[in-house]
Amino acid sequence: MAPFRFGLVGAGRMGRTHLRAFVGSDRVRVVAVAEPDERSRNEVTSTYGIAGFADLDEMVAAGGFDGVIVASPTDTHLAVLTAVSSAGLPVLCEKPCGTNPEEARRALTLGAASGLAVQVAYWRRYVPSLQRLRSRISEGAFGDLLSIGCAQWDGEPPSPAFRARSGGIFVDMGVHEIDQVRWLLDADVRPIGVAGLRDPSPAEPDGAALVAETSSGVPVAVSLGRHYPGGDMVRVEVFGTGDHVLDEFLTPSEGEAVQLLALESQAAAFADYARGGRCTGATIEDAVATLDIASWAQSQLVADERADAWLGRADE
Repeated sequence: MAPFRFGLVGAGRMGRTHLRAFVGSDRVRVVAVAEPDERSRNEVTSTYGIAGFADLDEMVAAGGFDGVIVASPTDTHLAVLTAVSSAGLPVLCEKPCGTNPEEARRALTLGAASGLAVQVAYWRRYVPSLQRLRSRISEGAFGDLLSIGCAQWDGEPPSPAFRARSGGIFVDMGVHEIDQVRWLLDADVRPIGVAGLRDPSPAEPDGAALVAETSSGVPVAVSLGRHYPGGDMVRVEVFGTGDHVLDEFLTPSEGEAVQLLALESQAAAFADYARGGRCTGATIEDAVATLDIASWAQSQLVADERADAWLGRADE
């Protein structure tokens, strides 16, 4: 079968990561990019030998691709999804599919009305070690689950421009951990409380934590941060009466190799979905459920009396 051809919307950090992931793939490829910044557009078109367009309308009018990857800034996701769906194209949208649950719900309505394949790019569902972990949990290998902890720490903070459009640390980073827990344990998650470390001036913390529990009462701890020596780190730890696993599946020493392999696998699975197969990744329903939690957590970071509210003393 011929490779599935993608048009890419956005040539920023994540768009370029998708491009690196597809190099050498015989299953998927990017053939065009829509990017308003001329310098970024020229860099990726010359590096990867793909067609470049200043906006999405131009790329859609030119055609020549089978589906679209949305990797534009988070606050543009809904508008791009609307345009792509109107063009009758299946879409793999980068997380979180909007900056808040309301946008994600509008995307859900849009996707249902279009009847097209729409998937949200939570790439960790395609990491082999996490797939094995999910299977072992579902098979009961851990006995009674006692706790699950997830951590994601970036090597360095993003630019102020990125922060301004990302929705905040829980919406930008925490959604990965929340979706991961929901998927690994096949359970809903209820948030309990948050904490965030920051300087006196910025409202956005460089370190934050979420405490939650699953629908069956399993404690969940999420750790997020913007400063990790040497590069990015992601890990998950599961405790049970029958076993314990600590999986550091993304580390500075190994770089982005695991992520690139997962992105290529995710895109290939989406291609099967777009061609009439089943969806094996995150749906917009998953994105809505995850954003409900992340948005609540983000709101708690900026609440004037969040500590008192957490302790139940808000009215005292």
